[in-house]
Amino acid sequence: MAPPTKPKGPAPRRAAVPPPPPRPGITLDGTWDRKLRSGSIQPDRIIDLHGLNLDGAWRAIDLALERAEVAGDRVLLLITGHHRPGEPPVQRGRIRAAVHDWLAVSRHAGRIAAVRGAHPRHGGGGSLYIVLRRR
Repeated sequence: MAPPTKPKGPAPRRAAVPPPPPRPGITLDGTWDRKLRSGSIQPDRIIDLHGLNLDGAWRAIDLALERAEVAGDRVLLLITGHHRPGEPPVQRGRIRAAVHDWLAVSRHAGRIAAVRGAHPRHGGGGSLYIVLRRR
């Protein structure tokens, strides 16, 4: 049996493949995400929502974001507290459940580059990092 032969002539041209579109919600480069996952970044500002009701928590977040923008802060640690299931009529974890929606519709939404879960040393599942865009 004869070995296969290569076709003679120029190789067929391949069409240029465009780069994949950016994935929605991915706004940080890999270095930032690695630093956040490892907990090696220290937050510039901490927002602790313990003891606040929904309205108070919303006002605290809005004010803290305003102050962070003025001060040039980039990384905020938002402490919401862990979700702890409770028996009705007690509702727990309402602030944590509302935070992402609040941030998406806030007047600061255009300045927020990403929201990520916090490293265990910064509160783990009860906290979030809010990363602001550079000015």
